[in-house]
Amino acid sequence: MKEMIINGVRVRPGQSINIDIAIARLPTHTLIDLPVFIRRSKVDGPVVLVSGGLHGDEINGVVTVKRMLEENLFQLKMGTLIFIPLVNVYGFLSNSRTFPDGRDLNRSFPGSSRGSLASQIAHMLTTEIIPLIDLGVDFHTGGRMLSNHPQVRVDFKDLRGLELATAFGAPFILNSPHIDKSFRKEAYKNRKHILVFEGGESMRLDNPSVEEGIKGTRRLLRYLDMIEDEIVPASPLRLGESSWLRARVSGIFMPTVGIGDQVKKGQILAKISDPYGQVKVPVKSMANGYVIGLNNQPVINAGDALVHIGRP
Repeated sequence: MKEMIINGVRVRPGQSINIDIAIARLPTHTLIDLPVFIRRSKVDGPVVLVSGGLHGDEINGVVTVKRMLEENLFQLKMGTLIFIPLVNVYGFLSNSRTFPDGRDLNRSFPGSSRGSLASQIAHMLTTEIIPLIDLGVDFHTGGRMLSNHPQVRVDFKDLRGLELATAFGAPFILNSPHIDKSFRKEAYKNRKHILVFEGGESMRLDNPSVEEGIKGTRRLLRYLDMIEDEIVPASPLRLGESSWLRARVSGIFMPTVGIGDQVKKGQILAKISDPYGQVKVPVKSMANGYVIGLNNQPVINAGDALVHIGRP
């Protein structure tokens, strides 16, 4: 069988092992570890990474991976699962998307062992994790007060990635070209496929998104023949492009649609009013499509992103 070594620790066939990778120290000199949980079958097969918390304030992803671990959801018949529930420990501690110096881990790959904190962790993932895996699912959420309907983002030019996204079966698959210095692009450069799952918003738990993430992972692992599962395959909608509708005026934002809704060109999706009821401005859809993201902030400024419309 293929040898597997993570951070100098050999993981043998049939072994379940937890590894703490020392990554840095806080200013108090407290050591910060990155816990990695490996579940390896006795039978060779795909190596799948399941990760959350690449952005420290995206708690949904952390909880999704945590639940898979604590409920021991997957009994492997072949292959290996590598779980990293919380990648960005620093951001998690400070309720922040980024690191203390403001750097975004997902724009820091491939990283450097002598670079910034984000760069060092990116380097560790690039050298220790990416070479071992065949594919992965990286769980994310929308931003502050920006909620995403459950969706998988993949570059439609990546045919294998699109195949895996279809097997995952989230409600929507959104065409999303690879972004420079991102985890997904770095994996792709190494011929590995990372699916980016988006669901809910940062700093807020969204149980339907967590459940959808778990079900999608089950469908994917069943498709790969790594587990026995009677879960029904899903038929996601493919959205080739998307755009945000932005506010033309400032005021109180009152949407009349919800995430996941189908909308038509010219349909009124929301109204923006002043605090006194004297001014009301409709927000109309510019195309037929689906609401895949929605601003939950009631008080908005001109130019703010309001409704994310995905189009087939």
